[in-house]
Parts: sequence; C-alpha cells; structure tokens
Amino acid sequence: MPANARNSLLELFGVLKIKTEGRYDWLTPMAMGFLCIIGVMFIYSAQLERHGSAWKAQIVFLAVAAVVYVTVSLIDYRFWLGVAHWIYALCMVPLVIVLIPGVGDSQYGAQRWLDFGVFKYQPSETAKIAVLLMSASILARSQIGTVRESLEALAKLALAAGFPIILILWQPDLKSAIVLPPMLFAMLYVSKLSLRFFAVALGAFVLLVGIVAWDAVGYVGFMEKNGYSYQNSEERDLYNKHSWLPLRGYQRNRILTFAAPDIIDKRGTESAYNLNQSLISVGSGGLTGKGWTQGAQAQLGYLPPAVSHNDFIVSVIAEETGFLGSLTVLSLFGVVLFNSVRIAGLARDRFGTLICIGVTMIFMVHVFVNIAMSIGLVPITGIPLPFISYGGSFVLSCCLLQGLVQSVYRFRKDFS
Repeated sequence: MPANARNSLLELFGVLKIKTEGRYDWLTPMAMGFLCIIGVMFIYSAQLERHGSAWKAQIVFLAVAAVVYVTVSLIDYRFWLGVAHWIYALCMVPLVIVLIPGVGDSQYGAQRWLDFGVFKYQPSETAKIAVLLMSASILARSQIGTVRESLEALAKLALAAGFPIILILWQPDLKSAIVLPPMLFAMLYVSKLSLRFFAVALGAFVLLVGIVAWDAVGYVGFMEKNGYSYQNSEERDLYNKHSWLPLRGYQRNRILTFAAPDIIDKRGTESAYNLNQSLISVGSGGLTGKGWTQGAQAQLGYLPPAVSHNDFIVSVIAEETGFLGSLTVLSLFGVVLFNSVRIAGLARDRFGTLICIGVTMIFMVHVFVNIAMSIGLVPITGIPLPFISYGGSFVLSCCLLQGLVQSVYRFRKDFS
C-alpha cells in the first residue's frame, strides 16, 4: 500500500498514526529496557538454587508488554479522552467479578486474581489505569476555580476513585489501593486546586494515622488480655469485631512489625522475619556486592523463596551488586521519573499533562515504597518494583502506562 494511502487510512480511523518524523523519545524506553534486563537477571539469581522458571515466564511477559507499549504509544492519547468512561466501566467489571466466591482465585487469604489457566489476571492493575484515565478526563473537562467548581470536580473524582478503592480493599489488596490517593493528589496539584484543600487533606491524613495507631494499641491490648498469639490467623482476626477499620490481622501485624517489632515478634522469626533477612541482604552487599548469583541470603533460602523474586528483589540486587549496583537501579528509575515530568511540561493540553503526572506518581509510589519497605523505612505492603519484580499483570500495566506517556510526547506537535 502506498505511504499516502496508508496514512490517509489511519487518519480516517483517527486512532493510530504511525509516523516517521523522528518524534520518538528514546530515553525512557532505553532505561526501561535496562531495568527489565536487570529484573530477569535477578529473578533468575533469586531462584537459581531451586531451579525456578519464573525468569522464563518473565521474558514472555516482557515480550507481550513490549508489544503493548509500542501499540499504546502509537495511539493518539487524546483518543482516550473520549472513551475514558467506557474504559473505566469495562475495568470495573472484573474488579467486581473477582470478589464472587468460587470465581476469584484465593491465595494467602486474599481474592485478587482471575485464573484463566495459562495465566492469572489481577484486575486491580487495570483498575489503576482506568482510574488514571477517568480522573484525567474529569479534570481536563472541569473548571478549577471557584469553590463550587472545585467541589463539583472533587465529588466526581471521589466517586470515580472511591468505588474501585473500596473493591480493592475488599479483596483485600492494600498495596494497590495506596497507590491511587497520591496519584489523585498530584493531578489535583497540577490542576491548581486551592492549597487549602491540601492543608485539609494533610490534616485528614494525620488524623487517619492517629486512628490507625489507636486501633493498633487496642489490638495489642486485646491480644495480650486474652493470651492470643499474634501469629494465629484465627485468633488475631477476632479483633475485627471490636474495630471498624477494614484491616485484617496480618495487616495489623505488618504495621506493628514496623512500629513495635519487640511486641509483635520478640524472636524475629515470624512477622519480622522477612524484614530481618532483607536488612541482612542489603547490609552484607557492601560497596560492590558479592557477585551475581553469589548472594547467600537468596541462594540459601534465608530470604524466603516466595518473596525473593518479587516483593524483596531489591534485597537480592543489593546483596549481589552492592551500593553501586543499587545506585545504578535508582538512577535508571530516576531517568524514567524525571523524563515523564519533562514530557508533562512539553504537553500542549491539560489532559496530556495530567496523564504524565499521574503515571509519574504511580511509579514514584511503587519505587519508593518497595525500596523503603526492604530497608525498614515503611511497613511491609508487598508492593512490587516496576519492570524488575516478577509478575505478568504488573509488567503489562507498567508498560501500558509508559506507553501513554510516550504517546503524549509523540503527538504533542499535532496541536496547531
């Protein structure tokens, strides 16, 4: 087909515009590529002694994710503005279905996956993308100025984000739910919402922390008074009847493991075990590390096999490559994050800017919380590290989100 005819056909559909004008941003995909290679290498290393095949599956996930990334980057991002509500509705359906008893696949006390045999799909990952597009659409179409206009926009956002957050917490999946509020606040900030709102939000956050702390104190008192074990799932969940916070016993254990490990796990062999082994891994790496596949913590199984290749993979990297290797990984993430902010500044419309800022905040939360929990700075949430942690749904969602940012960069010049 002649080039002119091909371009005319694509413009007729108004979605795909494959152009060869040198407008492709190579900085982010190069950093993503290095991070993906690092991820495969250390997934392999973490499972070497157990002859695990997760690294092979990760390569397949990454291959599919690369196709998703390129495809989304070739779609004019403004297309999503008109269909955001349909995307949102479509993504809410599996989020409801996964909660149906006998339908959603239950693991480790959580019902978060839909099992299709050859692969498992986690609806909360696509829900994050849906909330991003819906929120950007709402803010792009709203006037943020007067109190009434601001309240109308906030009410719409509260409904759009509140529904999936409740469903995600119901699974329960705290790690996916905590990503959404920072994303929304970042998007509201660039929308120039009054600073009074953020002051009120900060006060509400402090109040929430106080309520969680009060709940934790009540939990400790309840367990000690009745002589219950913090490690017995049935006994620790009995406190749910005395608390109106939607927290499971293991979630309270994680909070207390961070705040008061001597109370929750005096010997450090139960709920604090993963963190203790992670700290040993990170600390033993030194400046240059022990070498690839030479990390004792993962190879000998001290860092639990169930988490060494996903939630705590940064601990494996730190032990085997040391401070310099960890700094390299952080630098690559820095490139991805700062380049996304740069593209947000280059966007010619509010919708493009909001997409880039929302994606940047999602990645920033994932990177910060994952690394911080591995070194004991925040409670363990099980949040994965983009492009490096093992997981199909997560890798696909990460590449789709970055594809949106690439699309903003590619099509920014289409404005007259």
